[in-house]
Amino acid sequence: MTKLQNFSKGLIKENPVLVLVLGTCPTLATSTNVMSALGMGAATTAVLLCSNIVISALRKIIPDKVRIPCFIVLIAGFVTMVQMLVKAFAPVLDQALGIYLPLIVVNCIILGRAEMFAQKNSVIDSAIDGLGMGAGFTLTLVMMGTIREVFGSGTWLGFPIPVLADNNISIMTMAPGGFFVFGLLIAIVNKLSGDKPKKKEFGCAGCPSAELCGKLNKEEVKADD
Repeated sequence: MTKLQNFSKGLIKENPVLVLVLGTCPTLATSTNVMSALGMGAATTAVLLCSNIVISALRKIIPDKVRIPCFIVLIAGFVTMVQMLVKAFAPVLDQALGIYLPLIVVNCIILGRAEMFAQKNSVIDSAIDGLGMGAGFTLTLVMMGTIREVFGSGTWLGFPIPVLADNNISIMTMAPGGFFVFGLLIAIVNKLSGDKPKKKEFGCAGCPSAELCGKLNKEEVKADD
């Protein structure tokens, strides 16, 4: 896998939200508008990048039996630093994200990349993987935030949109609207990726013991003769 493929796989092919279906809770909760979506995406990407780099660098030192607790401690440290920076320089964003900012610690995307990629690959590849997955997560949040804010509030980044500002669909900013947009984007990604489910074969042709079964039947026929 080239560096470009490593980065781009997180955008569509292995998108953490729309393909792997990870981080659903913060995705639905923080995608009500574009600003909070961008903030959550940037914070998660920063934690992904830093944790992947450090875990990859320490992968030969961390004992295998305690790797998960070590990963969580490292991730929690980076989340704490990001949270402190957001509180200091973007208090409005901190209020918008609320409890979901510190909950990045238990985000399945970050721990999943640490377990599946960072502990098995080099620092550079792990950094690229973190950036790619973070970009895919941010892109998904921004798309969902755009759709939900435009149709639910009649604004984009807080700026009112003519006609829609007075004829908004308020349910789009609620949980049902979030699930609707989420399912819609998953369907679009599945269509674009072209992945079709494999048809299962029924009968003897699809049985792993078909060959053995055939031999037994032949032996039975000979015995009867």
